Amino acid sequence: MLAPSAIAFSVVLACSMSWGAGGAAAEPAPGASSQVLYFDLDTGPEHDRQRCTVVGELFTPAGASSATPVPAVLTTNGFARSYEDQLDIARSLSAEGYAVLAYSGLGFGGSGCRVTMDHPDYDGRAASQLVSFLGGADGIAYADPELTVAVPGLDHVVRDETDHHGNPSEHDPRVGMIGGSYGGGVQFAAASVDPRIDTLVPMITWNDLSHSLQPNGAHQVDGVTSSVTGATKVRWAATLFAGGVASAGFDDGYVADPTRLTGCPNYPPFMCEAIAQTAATGTVDDRVLESFREASVASYLDRISVPVFLTQGYRDTLFTLNEAVATYEGLRARDVPVKMLWHEWGHDQLVPEPGDFGFDYDDRPPFQTRRILDWFDHYLRDVPVDTGPEFEYFRPWAQYDGDTEPAYGSAASYPVGSDRDYHLSADGVLASEPGQQGTRTLTAGPLPVLTDTLGDVDRVEWTTHPLTAPVDVVGVPRATLQFDSPGESIVFVSVADVAPDGTSTVIGDLVTPVRTGPGRVDVQLAGIAHRFEAGHAIRLTVTGADPEFVGQMTLAPVTLGSGQTLTLPTVG
Repeated sequence: MLAPSAIAFSVVLACSMSWGAGGAAAEPAPGASSQVLYFDLDTGPEHDRQRCTVVGELFTPAGASSATPVPAVLTTNGFARSYEDQLDIARSLSAEGYAVLAYSGLGFGGSGCRVTMDHPDYDGRAASQLVSFLGGADGIAYADPELTVAVPGLDHVVRDETDHHGNPSEHDPRVGMIGGSYGGGVQFAAASVDPRIDTLVPMITWNDLSHSLQPNGAHQVDGVTSSVTGATKVRWAATLFAGGVASAGFDDGYVADPTRLTGCPNYPPFMCEAIAQTAATGTVDDRVLESFREASVASYLDRISVPVFLTQGYRDTLFTLNEAVATYEGLRARDVPVKMLWHEWGHDQLVPEPGDFGFDYDDRPPFQTRRILDWFDHYLRDVPVDTGPEFEYFRPWAQYDGDTEPAYGSAASYPVGSDRDYHLSADGVLASEPGQQGTRTLTAGPLPVLTDTLGDVDRVEWTTHPLTAPVDVVGVPRATLQFDSPGESIVFVSVADVAPDGTSTVIGDLVTPVRTGPGRVDVQLAGIAHRFEAGHAIRLTVTGADPEFVGQMTLAPVTLGSGQTLTLPTVG
């Protein structure tokens, strides 16, 4: 396995969301225009106000004017990237008749100030002022980085008279937001502080950063949020931290503003505290956890009231399907219009399936892109277009030719299908009926100690007999496990597909940490969409360590008792 520092530089692109734009080479559509702009923004809460210069590029569609105004779209980059990654989507949406502003988030891609993890008081407040510019406000935009040549607020964007709280509004454009990963999280931050924003399309993003970076599949009290700290994702923590430090740049970042080097470079202090605490103890304290949660929609979901189109990917060990489910269910419980679409691509595989998604197309957009365009047409143009079923999910096992639409299943809402229970027997069989009762024991502890002591990571497994028919799973598997250990322990749980030749493949490389004390515990595993073919077998594995996580710091025996179950959400 690569050291964290090597991973940080080799995988840093995977923590971002890019649609393949090539910087300034992205030209506007015929008759349209574009202009690089610099924005003088006031961010932060009352006790920490600061001015930040943000860079972006405005695309104006052909024919847009004060007499013929158009709706607008605001988009920003993934983590450690820049607005230039959004130029394909800006150019494409401009060709569809939208005014589009692509900008670099705070601390990234030529924009000033530190990275503040999409916190509403900082990143949300910054985005809100860009909304004001789109709505005609002056004194925000400039044509030069020295902020000497003022650019007036836009007069060619459709304006609303009231916001989504029903209050009279000023400089209120008809505007939606779109972006992935970090560019998805900022949408919630912006909408939580600005009711003028009309709709959101957040892609492959988080619900609770404390879960994303230190998940615990047990003791979940609200969505994915657990009352017990989980295990740190060592690869992703190293990748994100190094990417944020490096992305400031030397001349344009640290030389231009040396204060960004003081304390925790390009970050607020809690980020360095998180790294130091994890290295020393394997976990972080409650104050650091709360800082992550403050930058998460889980902590302010009740302030989101505009229509949301969530998309999330299977190939994603950073932000799993569970995060989208948590946001979806929280919005739906409050009757906020929401749609959720699951696709194959994610942070571990950023290239979409052919015919599925992208904004660099010549004629007919790919399936997922069509859904997004229909969503914007419906909520920004008031076009009575069908936005599709509330829940759609890509079926990797389905056959299709070119466009992926035939490979998608759908339902009026999530969850879908019905539960199928499997029982964990003492002889290692995963059975449809309760089997042999008894216990099985493994050793949990630090990965190097386990491999030096035992020669390999200790594990226990339960496997079905070969299936007589395919089993299609769509949703979040659940397990009920009985633990007996000297104290609190950390184990790692996964579901695998076992081929007829005995080859075992963990679905999506998705592993769920479970930190718990003795007793019976309910576990939410990472969501999947997978077909177990006839002749294959289903396997549940519990290990004492995992190379992707900081596990238990000392060796300890963990005994798993009888009466345990695995529940799979099945369709078909």
